[in-house]
Amino acid sequence: MALLRLEKVDVRFGERAALDAVDLEVAEHEIVCVLGPSGSGKSTLLRVVAGLQRTDAGHVLLAGRDQSGVPTHRRGVGLMFQDHQLFPQRDVAGNVAFGLRMRGMGRAETVRTVAELLELVGLPGAQRRSIAALSGGEQQRVALARALAPQPRLLMLDEPLGQLDRGLRERLVVELRDLFGRLGTTVLAVTHDQGEAFALADRVVVMRDGRIAQAGTPLEVWRRPASEFVARFLGFDNVVEATVGGESADTVWGKVPVPPGSRQGAGRLLVRPAGVRLVPEDEGLSCTVTGRTFRGDHVVLMLRPVDGPVLEAACGLHGAPAVGDRVGVAFDVADVVVMDDAGNANS
Repeated sequence: MALLRLEKVDVRFGERAALDAVDLEVAEHEIVCVLGPSGSGKSTLLRVVAGLQRTDAGHVLLAGRDQSGVPTHRRGVGLMFQDHQLFPQRDVAGNVAFGLRMRGMGRAETVRTVAELLELVGLPGAQRRSIAALSGGEQQRVALARALAPQPRLLMLDEPLGQLDRGLRERLVVELRDLFGRLGTTVLAVTHDQGEAFALADRVVVMRDGRIAQAGTPLEVWRRPASEFVARFLGFDNVVEATVGGESADTVWGKVPVPPGSRQGAGRLLVRPAGVRLVPEDEGLSCTVTGRTFRGDHVVLMLRPVDGPVLEAACGLHGAPAVGDRVGVAFDVADVVVMDDAGNANS
């Protein structure tokens, strides 16, 4: 059963549709991350579910109950924002206990619950610490403990790790997924960082101009972007027009193999960088290496063919060609995706 369901939800700001007939379900114990560029509608969606933004049409249902007219504090949802919104005049315990006191929990039970939550988020014994004395990562943990304290049926996160450095974000997102799994928490999170979303989510939702462009598991979306927009948002730039016939496609890069069962006819074709394979120049598409970037465990090459857009390729550290070298390119069918204008993909 879906814990959260949005049915044809519209939100308009003047002539602009922030949300346009959005349908979305989040199952109990599921972690769903909403991705998209600025202005795509992802934060508006979160505010609608929380009751902070009125809708112009459609319905929001929690556990099957329509939330029209239900104020935020009665929806049973937890909220955690990018800036944490902690109370600087209160110590850690005072911040975590805020929602518990609002619910009328007794002092002894509140003290015990705060201690358990701080242990859970990795800050045991931090009750009396000042908020100003905490690092960014520690403040994030306090905000999480505060959001979890009232035991919300749905926890909503708005760019929860956005102010932290990348190394800390990568560590905390693993901890968050483990924590939510142990607690059985249902989560709806908004982020612009696809790496963060893919590491955290059971399912990702990519938004564009107030609509859902694609939804699926992280692996499905990564392997099969439904459209050029989704592909480019995920950082894939090897996209060209193509005409598919049989098991190959005619492109500006020449013939490119396509997976069996690919949609035939005109469309758009993506080749992931891992599928751009270097071969001797006389055995493939002739290209000049115009850029080379070290990425830790591999090298990213920018390859300019005589015709068509630049190709991005990923290759191993050893034997990678230098800028100015000429190479040949072949394409691996396992990393080719055929997309059409309707937003469907085959790979």
